[in-house]
Amino acid sequence: MTDGFRIVCEIEPPTRPDLTHARHQIGVLSPVAHSFLIPDNHLGRATVSSIAVANEVRAMGGTSIACVNSRDRNLLGFRRDLLTAAAYGVDQFLFVQGDKPSAGDRTGELTVRAMIEEARAATDQEAFAGVAPFRLGVTAGHRRRMAAWKQEADFVFIQVGFSVETFLRWREANPTDLPVYAGVMVLASPGMATRLRAGIPDIDIPDELVDRVTTCPTAGVDAACEQIEALRDTGAFAGVHLVPVSRFREVAAKLERQPLPRRNHPSDR
Repeated sequence: MTDGFRIVCEIEPPTRPDLTHARHQIGVLSPVAHSFLIPDNHLGRATVSSIAVANEVRAMGGTSIACVNSRDRNLLGFRRDLLTAAAYGVDQFLFVQGDKPSAGDRTGELTVRAMIEEARAATDQEAFAGVAPFRLGVTAGHRRRMAAWKQEADFVFIQVGFSVETFLRWREANPTDLPVYAGVMVLASPGMATRLRAGIPDIDIPDELVDRVTTCPTAGVDAACEQIEALRDTGAFAGVHLVPVSRFREVAAKLERQPLPRRNHPSDR
């Protein structure tokens, strides 16, 4: 892979007060990841704060992006998160609406757009004196044109998909100078394909890939790595947002055998 193409690895967030597994994922993936995305209350379940885990990545010598969802926050809670992040030195966020909660309702007070505006304004306030502006990311779906206000972000993560052509069509339909990261997920099992199809209708999973995974459990790892290579070769993307799920060890081993882009590239910041 060429210099400048970056891999942002998502880790599974802790659902108990124990960071051992998170640290293990970070350690295993560090040789192949430029940075780590830390989900926030993933799949509508309570998890350890993404900001706290992002600080753990920093303590281990890595770079992180803390995901923050609007679903679970009011304005005061969000301001608390920004202060906490600044205290830890966590300065990159991905703002999302949030998965449907397993129980309870949304707070309804914040939106992704409002969080961007608040985060931009925060570092001009006295309480944040000496804190550099946060770097802020947003997400985009395959089948919707990206809203104009999202151009105010610093980078864009496109929804996970399994087709390079689908990502290229999105790029053609949504001209932007922002760094764009294509979502690549390892399909770990046929059952996972069934759940994804039921929960996220916009995701088109090829039957051929499901058949491959049915006969060979590691086929999803091979397919994801092949997709990363193909996306890199288009020259249309700044990198990928890689979701290795439970296959993070196999993904790390596979990518370590491939030429990788240079670490700590200036544009990572």
